[in-house]
Amino acid sequence: MSAAPSSWRELLGREYLGPVIVLAGGVLVGAITIYLAASLLPTAVAELGGASFYAWNMTVYLVAMVITTMLTGRFLSRWGTVGAYLAGFATFTAGSVGCALSPVMAVLLLSRGVQGLGAGLLSGLGFAVIRTALPSRLWTRGAALMSAMYGVGNFAGPALGGLFAQLGSWRAAFAAMAVIGVGCGALVPRVLPRSPRSGERVPIAAGSLLLITAAAAAVSVAGVVAGTPQKAAGLGLALLLVAAFVVYERRSEHRVFPRTTYRPGSSLKWIYLTLALLAFGVAAESFLPLFGQRLAGLPPLVAGFFAAAVSLGWSVTQIAASSVTGRRAVRRLRVLGPLLLAAGLLLQGLLQRTEAPVWLVLVWVPVLFAAGAGIGLAYPHLSVAAMASTRDPEEGGRAAAGVATVTSLAIAFGTAVAGMLINLGGSTLDAARYMLVGLATICAIGALTARAANRTSRTDPAEQVSPHS
Repeated sequence: MSAAPSSWRELLGREYLGPVIVLAGGVLVGAITIYLAASLLPTAVAELGGASFYAWNMTVYLVAMVITTMLTGRFLSRWGTVGAYLAGFATFTAGSVGCALSPVMAVLLLSRGVQGLGAGLLSGLGFAVIRTALPSRLWTRGAALMSAMYGVGNFAGPALGGLFAQLGSWRAAFAAMAVIGVGCGALVPRVLPRSPRSGERVPIAAGSLLLITAAAAAVSVAGVVAGTPQKAAGLGLALLLVAAFVVYERRSEHRVFPRTTYRPGSSLKWIYLTLALLAFGVAAESFLPLFGQRLAGLPPLVAGFFAAAVSLGWSVTQIAASSVTGRRAVRRLRVLGPLLLAAGLLLQGLLQRTEAPVWLVLVWVPVLFAAGAGIGLAYPHLSVAAMASTRDPEEGGRAAAGVATVTSLAIAFGTAVAGMLINLGGSTLDAARYMLVGLATICAIGALTARAANRTSRTDPAEQVSPHS
């Protein structure tokens, strides 16, 4: 059955603008705050002390974020759409206020954890609520807008953090995020549809939650410890915990991901793997400013914007790619995306030079943009395929929230792997090449998982309800 034609004008028109602002705003504040603190921490440490806990700021935030993305379905069942969103914005705002008022580093870390809990819930809700807030013909554009917020956040977070740090007002940056949280929260009761509460006490998938949280913690620790052996041990432990999570989920009655994920012949597991491998490439952005400064002599601000070319390519391209609706074309984009991402990262690695001339730096920007475009080509179509993977509304919401969980975990894994690859390099040039070529190799596997998703979707009953039909 074909969906009615849709357009960006309809999505952003009067009827749906309010819900779209809340959904996109929730994902955006979480994405911005991932990297906002990185630019503010040097200034904060100078005032609060606690330099030894510097690297834990990101770790605490990401682990907290992963926990609540996995609890999105429970919040929706217990409190409904409006209640879940109010809880998300209230928690995020409380964490932001705590960060702004922190007297010591320990309080800042605790507040970052609270902030991460709110951000994770908002990110999960951003994808899960698309199914009820928007008609199916707008799911692809809605998913494109939600995932574009990650790209915008990766760009805006360091820029805003750098601006407030330059002004010497790191507390004001967190206060500004609190104000945004309050503003978005005030819109929630006015613009979001009220979904009924189930009235049931939905069991928490405690075993799954514990295993995946431990995996997120292990990979985050691997990203901050010194030395390649320690990083490899942390990543190895994380992979074992992920494997244990999958085994447990397959056998358990209470799951984080929908039952469809583990059904033989289902395309959903391949969709999630492809999303993870696309998000893996985003990890390069954490280190590109360093290489821009050391290899090309770029000023810090310029190097930051240069690195954001990946996110810019991701955001711009997926807005355009979401207009593609033909089933055959969509399947091609799913495969082409990982290939383009891998090719861009590989070429960027080959183009690295010590004391790089200006003309070469100018070449780097479109190459990184093309790499990000690979994410944008495939991400929205994979997201909407996850949302349409089951006819059951509760399972569908869980499948959609899984997109945010997979993305957060993949970025954390990617950052840790990138750090390990950098440690293998004896010089800055070698470190840059190892990281970029290594990430390119991993991301290229996404073309294989995308082909597997396309193959299985031909016989998967869920494909029959896809908005792309």
